[in-house]
Amino acid sequence: MSDEPARWSRATIYPDMWTDPDDDPRNNDGPSPEGELESLEDALTNYRMTLRMKCEGLDAEQLARRSVPPSTMSLLGLLRHLAETERDWLNWISDGEPLPKLYGENDGDFDGAVAEQAEVDAAYAALAREQAATDAALAEHPDPSERLGKDRIAVRELMVHRVEEYARHCGHADLLRECIDGRVGQ
Repeated sequence: MSDEPARWSRATIYPDMWTDPDDDPRNNDGPSPEGELESLEDALTNYRMTLRMKCEGLDAEQLARRSVPPSTMSLLGLLRHLAETERDWLNWISDGEPLPKLYGENDGDFDGAVAEQAEVDAAYAALAREQAATDAALAEHPDPSERLGKDRIAVRELMVHRVEEYARHCGHADLLRECIDGRVGQ
């Protein structure tokens, strides 16, 4: 007998997928995006949805469950970390004083990810708020080569970095979710 959960998927067509293709909200049967920024925004949107899909259906204890010691990584920690990261990105493109950290210094985003429903609700709200703020600020700059903020980061570079950050953490979320309940897939 093993403490590891059995691997499973909700998909019925392809057993290694998270969900059936017809039920996947990331599927887009229409034309692909035309421009560079539109393509990057589409990829970012899909990775954001993937992260939320990997977290759905879990309770506060499951979302806060840590991977393996000494790591403090958890799905709830990832939600908090990405909210903090969105705020950092907003600070990168701002000319004003930086907004304060959401969770303090030194891994506060992961360390404070405790198994309480109020923390889960706050993490989802913070992530949505910070994503919306960064998205709104970038929407004012449709030229991917435009340089913003004190460090003059190109919009293109920031968008690529955003996609990379979400993609990397979706990989972590895959493994974390499989450890929690055995669910696997795309």
